[in-house]
Amino acid sequence: MESTGKLSRTHSCNDLGATNIGEQVTLMGWVLRRRDHGGVIFIDLRDRWGLTQVVFNPEVNPEVHAKAHQVRSEWVLAVRGKVEARPGDMANPKLTTGAIEILVDELDILNTSETPPFPLDEETEVSDNLRLQYRYLDLRRPEMISNLIMRHKAVQAVRNYLNDNDFLDVETPMLTRSTPEGARDYLVPSRVNAGKFYALPQSPQLFKQLLMIAGMDRYYQIVKCFRDEDLRADRQPEFTQIDMELSFVDEEEVMKINEGMIVALFKETLGLDLEPPFARLTYDEAMDRFGTDRPDVRFGMELINLTDIAANCGFKVFRGVADKGGAVRAINAKGCATFTRKELDNLTEYVAQFGARGLAWVKMKADGEWQSPIAKFFTEEERSAIASATDAVEGDLLFFGADSSKVVFQVLSELRVELARRLDFLKKDEFSFVWVTDFPLMEYDEREKRYQALHHPFTAPKEEDIEKLDTDPAKVYSRAYDLVLNGTEIGGGSIRIHQKELQSKVLEVLGIGEREANEKFGFLLRALELGAPPHGGLAFGLDRLLMIITGSDSIRNVIAFPKTQKATCPLTEAPASVARKQLTELHIRPDWKE
Repeated sequence: MESTGKLSRTHSCNDLGATNIGEQVTLMGWVLRRRDHGGVIFIDLRDRWGLTQVVFNPEVNPEVHAKAHQVRSEWVLAVRGKVEARPGDMANPKLTTGAIEILVDELDILNTSETPPFPLDEETEVSDNLRLQYRYLDLRRPEMISNLIMRHKAVQAVRNYLNDNDFLDVETPMLTRSTPEGARDYLVPSRVNAGKFYALPQSPQLFKQLLMIAGMDRYYQIVKCFRDEDLRADRQPEFTQIDMELSFVDEEEVMKINEGMIVALFKETLGLDLEPPFARLTYDEAMDRFGTDRPDVRFGMELINLTDIAANCGFKVFRGVADKGGAVRAINAKGCATFTRKELDNLTEYVAQFGARGLAWVKMKADGEWQSPIAKFFTEEERSAIASATDAVEGDLLFFGADSSKVVFQVLSELRVELARRLDFLKKDEFSFVWVTDFPLMEYDEREKRYQALHHPFTAPKEEDIEKLDTDPAKVYSRAYDLVLNGTEIGGGSIRIHQKELQSKVLEVLGIGEREANEKFGFLLRALELGAPPHGGLAFGLDRLLMIITGSDSIRNVIAFPKTQKATCPLTEAPASVARKQLTELHIRPDWKE
């Protein structure tokens, strides 16, 4: 049943309304549903824009009606007919086209379809693997179409805003050299340079700095990046960044220009009017109040430091942690003293995965009384001091963390978000932005026995801390800044080092000697000697940002053709084996086995 090629589309399946009644129109699309009501056949015809009900009545055209009997789900049709008003009791106010229907007098079956592997007209639970195997069917669903339209709008908003602010869109190479700092590189063997490899870029970081040295002044790129790392809901092996760099700027200017871009993006995609400037927290303040450098500030339950009280309290567990230089902190779940013992045990199991060796809790009763397994270890004065510090009153539920600061921060930061989730505090239509600034430049890695850059080795230290590079590198703060939205880091950047001497010094402190530095970054170090301007930038994770905007649970839902958590593509079955000849051309032993 092939197309006769006689019909030409006049409207989309979302165009028509009451003002079109009486017109002859032609629609083309896929069959979402087919219903036979006593001889009259109703078909919901769907395309990218929406859905229109089309009607086949034997009294209008018996031949076309007979032809419509064979039509099934996902067949591709062209229909021509007259726009008519639906009977009053059959109008569908939920549809843009719900006031009308098309009385069909001509039908062209453009293509048939086998029965789809999963229904597209129901909210049916379908495995991710099956959805990705038939991604072209999955993308026909309105939710997925809406997500890709949202992605298109977001990209256009970004381009328009940056173009209007004198940025140049400049492409950078996909085949570059490996600089293994951080995640693993994806490597590409060279055929013409035996035994050598390109790397797919984890970001355009070095190239965008070179563009500033080249005098481009303002660069941006919406660019694919690649990282060979373990995957989760908000990670993919290939992902998209909104990448930018600016010359002759400081932190405030970079943050201001990016706030403007985010405002434009949210206006275009969701119609929301955000109000800059966004909130600010230093890294130290974020850790102290929320236990994380990506705090969700939509709700309270902030961490309260009880270490001073614990140092002298009668509970040996708390006192012992304090004596060893650890931390004792608490969060107050207001009004949650009604939690059952089962719920408390579930939360104890939950935090165990983050290193907690237990979870102490206290239910606040009348007159300051405690209901808790640890109540007997505290004096009345100690209970009063803790209640005062945590602003605890009757009906509240306190949770405690006692361990090293690192463990306590992770446990309580994860616990407060889990509590917010269970208490339904995390509204998908609420957007709370916060800049986190003044990060440590580096941290000591006990396993590697050396310092590691907290962001990357090209981040500039604060000028007042430069002298500490020789004496106490862990106390050096950076000129870095992250933008966090609803507890997710959506973008990060910094002012960069633009003098060779300082860049070489930072690399040295990171354990990268002169020889290794020249081997890995020699081209950048040479460029810094040739008139490099002060510069800084920022990169947003577009996929992660869109996941939040669309209320999706995974970035796979905002990417047209994503990978699974095992970095495979069920649709194309990539990665796959290649011919022996291809391997030998790349100077790779085809019989190699681990």
